[in-house]
Amino acid sequence: MKKPRACLSEGWRYNPGMGDNVIHVSKAEAASDFAALLERVSEGAEVIIENDSRPVAVLRSAEPHPGRLLSESLALAEAHGSTATLDEDFARDLEEAVNSHREPLNPPAWD
Repeated sequence: MKKPRACLSEGWRYNPGMGDNVIHVSKAEAASDFAALLERVSEGAEVIIENDSRPVAVLRSAEPHPGRLLSESLALAEAHGSTATLDEDFARDLEEAVNSHREPLNPPAWD
C-alpha cells in the first residue's frame, strides 16, 4: 500500500479545528492493507475512505473523545480560586438548551 496522504497541504487547512492526523485513502488502498489502517487508527489517526475523492466511510477510534462536564469545569474553576459567577439567566438558558437536545442525534447520510 502506498503511503496514505494526509489532509494537510503545506501546513494550511480549511478548518483549523481539524485533527492533524487525518488520512485520506481510496477504497482500493483501504482494501489492499486494511490492517495497516487499523494500526494507524489505534495510534490516533482518523482515516477517511473515499470513492473518487468523495468520502464513503470514516475509521476512528472507538474510545470516547476527551471532554469535561460543565460541573467538572465549574469545580475546577472554584478549586483554582476563580471568582467568576454565572447569573440565573445563563443557568436557565443552558438547562433549556441541554433539555431541548436530549433526543438521539441522527445525522444525515452522505449523499
